[in-house]
Amino acid sequence: MSRRSLIAAILATAVITAIVSVSVTRITGQSSRPARSSDGKPNFSGVWQVANEANWDLQAHEARAGAVTQHGVYPYAYADVPAAPVLALGAAAGVPGSIGVVQGDKQIPYTAAAAMRKADNAAHWIDRDPELKCYLPGIPRATYMPYPFQIVQSGSKIQMIYTFANAARTIHLDNVVGPPDDTWMGHSVGRWEGDTLVVDVTHFNDKTWFDRSGNFHSDALHVVERFTPISADALRYEATIEDPKVFSRPWTIAMPIYRRLEPDIQLLDYPCIDFTEEFMYGHLRKQQLVKHWEGDTIVVDIRRKVPPGEQLFDWYGK
Repeated sequence: MSRRSLIAAILATAVITAIVSVSVTRITGQSSRPARSSDGKPNFSGVWQVANEANWDLQAHEARAGAVTQHGVYPYAYADVPAAPVLALGAAAGVPGSIGVVQGDKQIPYTAAAAMRKADNAAHWIDRDPELKCYLPGIPRATYMPYPFQIVQSGSKIQMIYTFANAARTIHLDNVVGPPDDTWMGHSVGRWEGDTLVVDVTHFNDKTWFDRSGNFHSDALHVVERFTPISADALRYEATIEDPKVFSRPWTIAMPIYRRLEPDIQLLDYPCIDFTEEFMYGHLRKQQLVKHWEGDTIVVDIRRKVPPGEQLFDWYGK
């Protein structure tokens, strides 16, 4: 066979493989999907999504007027009103109540100093939450953000692809060398304990949050995840979190994850990096672009602020 013919054959094979891959992706929600993979393990391949409020706050909480609030007529939390940045969004800016996903005593065991920082984070949510900047969400937060994610499973690797920020990670079921530096999504090494996939995740940086309520960690974070089948279309997800720089003891969250069953389900791109350009860099423009909005009942005027000196660079790292 000539070199040209060989190249043509390789390209044709690649195209066929891609078509087959897309076809498999689009039928993962159908009943024809086998319950187990070829090696006898539970078949987690498909598109999944949580159905809870964990991304707002891991702990139990009442519904409130907004992620950022200020005192109303009375100086009590139950009487707070939406702060100026979210006021015009009305009910869409509200935070739904939740029974929480923290196990045991339902508390996150912060050290005294870390608890103060958590409260300060919550008060400065707009400036600090990495989600607003479309930074990679980290683990475990990527799992319970309100977007679907896809699992592609093989005997030695499991790939997880997330809608938000084009995030992805590989769970290594074989021996691999660890990363040369800490990362946003960590380094995932998995093993099977019966039908439960256990994933040990290390090598985190300290840039991600657990939710929109300011719950945070350091670069000493260590997460152990457990994915256990409840049925063919539901998993129990547990994540045990350990970080001696921030927490006084390990703690665990748990929740179900559900398979998306639409026959044509697939991940769609959510280009949040493009959407945050003005939020992230608008204060660096020579001429301010977004500065006035006027509705039927509210007029919003915006003045951009450039933090002085090193604070400008620090803002991007929070």
